[in-house]
Amino acid sequence: MVNDTLLKAVERELKFRPLRLRFVNEVETRFEADTQRQRSRHMVVGGLISAIIYCLFLINDYSFRPDTFLTAVLLRAGVMLPIGLLILWWVYRGLSPLLRETLMASTVVIATMISCVIFSQSTAPYSYLDVFSFGLILLVGNIVYSLRFGYACASSAISLLIVLAFVLPYDPMPPEAKRLAMCTLIATALFTLAANHRFERSERTAYLHVLREKIRAGYYLKDNEKLSQLSQTDALTNLANRRQFDDMFLIRWQEAVEKKAHVGLIVIDIDHFKAYNDHYGHLQGDQCLRKVAMAMRANSRDADLVVRFGGEEFVVLIANASPESATSAAERIRCSVQALQIPNHGVSAQSVVTVSVGVAVLYPSVDLTPTELLSQADEALYEAKRQGRNRIWMANQADLPSGGGAVGGLSRSAQ
Repeated sequence: MVNDTLLKAVERELKFRPLRLRFVNEVETRFEADTQRQRSRHMVVGGLISAIIYCLFLINDYSFRPDTFLTAVLLRAGVMLPIGLLILWWVYRGLSPLLRETLMASTVVIATMISCVIFSQSTAPYSYLDVFSFGLILLVGNIVYSLRFGYACASSAISLLIVLAFVLPYDPMPPEAKRLAMCTLIATALFTLAANHRFERSERTAYLHVLREKIRAGYYLKDNEKLSQLSQTDALTNLANRRQFDDMFLIRWQEAVEKKAHVGLIVIDIDHFKAYNDHYGHLQGDQCLRKVAMAMRANSRDADLVVRFGGEEFVVLIANASPESATSAAERIRCSVQALQIPNHGVSAQSVVTVSVGVAVLYPSVDLTPTELLSQADEALYEAKRQGRNRIWMANQADLPSGGGAVGGLSRSAQ
C-alpha cells in the first residue's frame, strides 16, 4: 500500500513537473533519505578543496597588500578555516537537510564578508581588484556545493549586498571599476544560479525515474515470487505440489547428510477414494480432498512439508526425524482424518473416510539415495493397505501399538 501511494506520487511528479523544484512531501522525504549521504560527501569534498584555494589567496594578499597581510592571515586561516572545517565535520557526521544547506550556505556568506574586510582594510594601490574575484565564491556555493536552489539564491543575494556595502564607500576604487565589478558579480550570480537550477532539476528528474523503476522492480519481484509460489503449490488443496517436494526432498536429504541426522517420510493414501468419487461425484470428491488436506496441515509441524503427491495420495517430509516422532506424526494425521467423520457411503452406510499411512525413516549415507526412502515409505503404505487399511505401517521397524489403528513393520533392513 505504501509503495502504491509512492508510485502514484512519483508518476504525478514526472507527468506534471512544476517550476518548483521541491517534490510533494512523501517523495521529498524519500529523496532526501536516499541522497543525503552521497550529497554530504560531495559537499565535504568540495568544501575541502575550496578551503585550500581560499587560503592560497594569501599569496595574492602578500603580493597586493603587504600592509594588511597579517590581518589576511588571521581572517583566512584563523577565522574562516576553523569555521569552515567545523561545518564540514558536522555535515560529514550527518545533519538534517535544512541545517546542512543553511550551514553550507553560511560559508559562502562568511567567506564573502571576510574577503571584503581584507580588501577594504588595505590602502595599497589596486587592492580593490580583488572584488572581481569574488565571483569565485558564488561559483563555489552555486556550482561546487550545488546548494539547493533556494539556499543558493539566498546566499548569492546576501553576498551581493555585502559586497555592495563594502564597495560603494571604498574611495580608492574608481566609480567605473565599481560599476564593472558589481555588474560582473551580478552576472556571475545569475549564470551560476541558472546552472544550479538546471543541475538540481536534472538530479531530481533522474531520481524520479530511478525511484519509479525501483518500485516497479519491487512489484515485478513480488509478481515473480507469487508465480513461483503458484508453480509450487497445489491449486486444489493449497499444499505443496510434487515440484516443490522434489526440490525440498533433495535439500532436506543434503542437510541430513551434513548434520548427520535422520530424514523421515510419511506417505498417505485416502482409503476407497474411487468409491467415494463414484458415489458422490468429483466436485464432492474435491471437497473431501480439501478437508483431508486441512487436517493434515493442522496436525503437522510448521517445519514439516505437507505435499499433495497426486490424486488422493499425500506425503509429509520430516527433517530431524526419528522412528518414534515419525510414527507419532503419522498417527496424529490418521486420527485427525478419521475424526472428520466424512461419510463414505460408496463403501457402506457406516463407513467414513480414512487413510492408510506408510512411514520410513533413514539415516542418509553415501550408498543411499532419496529414492530409496520414498520406495520404503511406498512399500510400507502398500503393506498398511494389505493389512486392512486405516492403519500405519512402519518400514523396517518392529510392531508397535498405535491408537485406534495398527502399526507394523517390514522385514527388509535399512541403514
